[in-house]
This record gives sequence, C-alpha cells and structure tokens, in this order.
Amino acid sequence: MELILVRHPQPDVGPGVCYGSSDIPAAADALAAGHAALAPQLAGAFARGYRLYSSPLRRCTALASLLGAFTPDARLVEMNFGDWELRSWHDVACAEVDAWASDLLDYRPGGGETVREVAGRVQSFLDDLRSDAIVVCHAGTMRLMAAMAAGEPLQQAAAKPNHIKYCEVLRLSWPAKSV
Repeated sequence: MELILVRHPQPDVGPGVCYGSSDIPAAADALAAGHAALAPQLAGAFARGYRLYSSPLRRCTALASLLGAFTPDARLVEMNFGDWELRSWHDVACAEVDAWASDLLDYRPGGGETVREVAGRVQSFLDDLRSDAIVVCHAGTMRLMAAMAAGEPLQQAAAKPNHIKYCEVLRLSWPAKSV
C-alpha cells in the first residue's frame, strides 16, 4: 500500500512560535500556492482511487478541502506541547528543553504529550488503513510515519531534526517491509 504524506501549508503564526496542536489556520497566500503546486502532483493518485485523510486542524483541513473530499482523523494531529503552545521558543526555559532532549520519548514538553503517545496514535491510524491514501498532516506526524515505514527505532526518529518543508510530499510504502 502506498501512503502519500503532505505537510500542511505555512501557518499564519509568527516565526519561532511553538504551535504544535494549536489550531492555527494556514496563511492564505501559502494555502493558495500549496494547492496550486500539489493538485497536479496528486491528480494521478486521486484518479487511482486513493482516499484522502487529514488532521482536523485548520492548517490541514483548509488544504485537504481544496484537494477533495476527505476524512478528518484526530490521530493525525501534531504533538501537544502543553504550556509551550503559542509561546516563542526563546521563552521556553532552557532547562525544560534540556529535560526533553534527555528523554525524547517520555518527557512531556510543557506538560503536553510524549513522543511515545503521539507515536501510539499515529500507529493506530496506520494499523486501520486498508488502502492507498493521501494524508495531509504535520511534520512530526510525517517523521513518525516515515520512521515506522522504514522500521527505524522510535528513539532515532525522535532525535532527527525536522527538515520537512511546508507542502512537501513524502511517499511511503506501508506496511513496513520485514527486515
């Protein structure tokens, strides 16, 4: 089965702000540009009957609704950073960031979710998939799915910096191939 993962357009939020699971809309110009670039790229998959899923956050559903009929799924939401949400990363105490860095899987940034909890709900979504799909979601969700598809250890995936651009597309085979 093929998964086509699409990161949402740039959100309408200032640079350097932690926005995780906050329901921030996509910037209008980024949404229009993302749709114009993605629609032709995804046309073949839609023609082959791929189902479209989306995180229920507005920055994802705005793009998904322009692409076609979609199913929202809360398991695709970005990580909840608790009290860090909508704060500048510069305002988060270094000691808190260091504590997270020393326990990437089980620390609760800002009292929010752990990476292990996010991975559990993402795995649940993947376990329920039965056909090829396009998924509009978030960089964190995409990184976890890519790691799962590659059979990569969760700790290794959590330690990788994010290099997924807004409206970037990743294609994965699922389920993960046995090694």
